[in-house]
Amino acid sequence: MKTNSGVELWRHAKKVMPGGTQLLSKRSEMFLPDLWPSYYKKAKGVDIWDLDGNHYVDMSIMGVGTCILGYADDDVNAAAKEAVDNGSMATLNCPEEVELADVLLGLHPWADMVRFARTAGEALTIAVRIARAATGKDDIAFCGYHGWHDWYLSANLADDKNLDGHLLPGLKPNGVPRCLIGSSTPFNYNRLQELEEIIAKKDIGVIVVEPMRHYEPEKGFLEGIRKLADEIGAALIFDEVTSGWRVRVGGIHQNYNVLPDIAVYGKAMSNGFPMAAVVGKGEVMDAAQESFISSTYWTDRVGPAASLATIDKMIKKDVPAHLVRIGNLTRKSLEKCAKDNDLRLNVTGIPSLPTLGFDYGDDAQAMSTLFTQEMLKRGFLASKSMSICYCHEQEHVQTYIETADVVFAIMSKAAEKGNVYELLEGPVAQVGFKRLN
Repeated sequence: MKTNSGVELWRHAKKVMPGGTQLLSKRSEMFLPDLWPSYYKKAKGVDIWDLDGNHYVDMSIMGVGTCILGYADDDVNAAAKEAVDNGSMATLNCPEEVELADVLLGLHPWADMVRFARTAGEALTIAVRIARAATGKDDIAFCGYHGWHDWYLSANLADDKNLDGHLLPGLKPNGVPRCLIGSSTPFNYNRLQELEEIIAKKDIGVIVVEPMRHYEPEKGFLEGIRKLADEIGAALIFDEVTSGWRVRVGGIHQNYNVLPDIAVYGKAMSNGFPMAAVVGKGEVMDAAQESFISSTYWTDRVGPAASLATIDKMIKKDVPAHLVRIGNLTRKSLEKCAKDNDLRLNVTGIPSLPTLGFDYGDDAQAMSTLFTQEMLKRGFLASKSMSICYCHEQEHVQTYIETADVVFAIMSKAAEKGNVYELLEGPVAQVGFKRLN
């Protein structure tokens, strides 16, 4: 299998674009440096064809978790094409955004108002701005990964390792005004006492939390956060950008019966078309009218049209139930396959978002790179992170596991012999944020 076209284009991209691409998670160095195909010609369902015509089954991140129905879903594409044909932008507003607001409020009986954006990072920043305006307090306490904006990265001004435990290590706050130092403080998941300690020292006005990423919340954790927010008059924001839509139509917080003041969605709500939403209680959301929050392309027609079609299909087909079933099957099959090959593997995460952890200490990343390398040779895009979609069926899991069985045997033998690095045909994949050139 030759991936020369993609490799060469990626080398050129790094010369003309800082970082090579617009998204850290799509950097080739995060998967298989010097060998990753990098670019696609076509994607449909769970299938991808690269620039050299190679065909792969995507058992990796599926557009970084966006394509919950599968690539190029016919129903969503039809809605998007109709929006384009009827005019994706005009002087007047598109009625689809009002319809989408009504749909989202119907899914969130606790909420009263909605604001829209086109990417999740900016939606979270909108939510934080609204929450600060509503509470009249600046300081933020947060848990989880919440994007690239100043309010979040400012946590690393005080200690450049503050964010390391929140998904991506090594995020640099260069360019973030130093006057923001101390304005955002992180606490660790399932450690309510850490939040209590922050509140004892600072007048926190906003609390931002991913209700779940890798592990279930312990009993009392989310409930405790809600109680603390009420006691100090802080606005509670649930970041459902990753967790939303994957266990139920709406947010995973509804499974835990803990309601935020604001919930933020992106990624899967529109199956690959740019769209994000801030859903919240009226008394909090109304503060948006006292702060300038406005952008031209937040009013385009394609995003709302795609979201309406995506959500409609998720409801009619009970997509979350399928994701949970296939996700649990994948997880159990991987764990059994690893055990059969005497390979140390931990699988964590939401059922449809399994995360593979190879338990080999300092060699863990090399083992992960070897996994990606050998799976690619056999026709699979595979990595430590997976995003199960509606097009993933049992037969895909079966073929993936059969292939993983061969690759796990290679990895286990390499670990035993201590020659993992010798089997790699390129550098070890990067972890977190690093300069590329």
